[in-house]
Order: sequence, then C-alpha cells, then structure tokens
Amino acid sequence: MELSESVQRGLQSLADQSVFDHGSFQVLVDVSFRSLLSSHGDPTVLDQPEFKQIDQILLKQSHTAAVTFILEAVKQNADQSTISSSLEELTFSADRTEIFYSAYQKHKKDLECLLASIGRGLPHITDASWRLEYHMKNGQVDKINDSFYLISLNTENEGSSEDINFTCTVEQLQDLVGKLKDAAKTMEKASQM
Repeated sequence: MELSESVQRGLQSLADQSVFDHGSFQVLVDVSFRSLLSSHGDPTVLDQPEFKQIDQILLKQSHTAAVTFILEAVKQNADQSTISSSLEELTFSADRTEIFYSAYQKHKKDLECLLASIGRGLPHITDASWRLEYHMKNGQVDKINDSFYLISLNTENEGSSEDINFTCTVEQLQDLVGKLKDAAKTMEKASQM
C-alpha cells in the first residue's frame, strides 16, 4: 500500500516499543477502530490511562496514521499478507502485526459498510421525461408568451431513487443536448482506445 511520509512516520512511532509498550499499543489499535466506528466524534478518545506517559503530539500522529492505514486497507480490501508486509516494512514486530490484523479482521465488515454508506458513487439516470409549458401571462405583465420545458430525470443511487426536476428554455435545452452529445462522443472514443 502506498502511504504518505507522515503516515509512515506515525506508524513507525507506533511500532517503536520504547514509545508504545505492549499495553498502550493494544489500546491505541482498539481506540483507532472504535473512533472510526463511533457515530459521533469523541474528543476524549485519546484520554486513556495507558497514554499518560506518551507525548501527546506523537500520540495524535500515531492515532491519525493508524486510522489512515485502517481506512486504506479496508478501501483496498487488503488481505493478511498485504497488511503484514506493509506493517513489517514499517518495522512492526510479528506480535504487533498480529494484534493489528486481529482487530482489522474483527472490524472489517463494519468498516466496509461504513465506507459504502459514505460512497462517492454518482446517481445513474434511469429515465427522463419532459413537458412543454407555455406562459401566456402572469400577475404583473399582461402578455408573456414564453415557452419553457419541464425536465424530470429519474435517478438511482445505491438502491434509492430520486427525481431531479428543472426548467429550461429552448436555447438552454439545445445547449444541454449538445453537451450530452459531446460527452457521448468522447466516451465512445475513449472506449475504442
């Protein structure tokens, strides 16, 4: 896994047995998973008795690095060999790697659900409908004689459907159709490469 320098430094500090003894290491791993899975941010998450002797800046850097590593591992659906090799490159002992991987396995499904709920998937258009409207007059002006289109796009995103409705003039609709045709041509060219 590719990790930034700051994440690598934080994980190397976490691997250092002179900074994090066995007990504080285990608590930090548990706290990292718990902070990801809690529905609200707990500002006291690092106020544990095991962390009193650890420099607070180093503690926060290590916590941030552990959380980043966990999210990256879940995002990539990392297996035991990937996690083990990544952590061993960062000077984790076999014992600490096993502790980390056990916690990862225990919480992996919940974290996958969490990441899926956040999702960055865009909605898919499943249907489109339109209607031509004509304004003849309104309350302030006697005659308007203006036409416009009511467009309704039915979209679906992760099982839930939503309607997107908007109005546009003939010129705006022609511009939209032109842009959609350009996008379709670009996608067709890209798929032929």
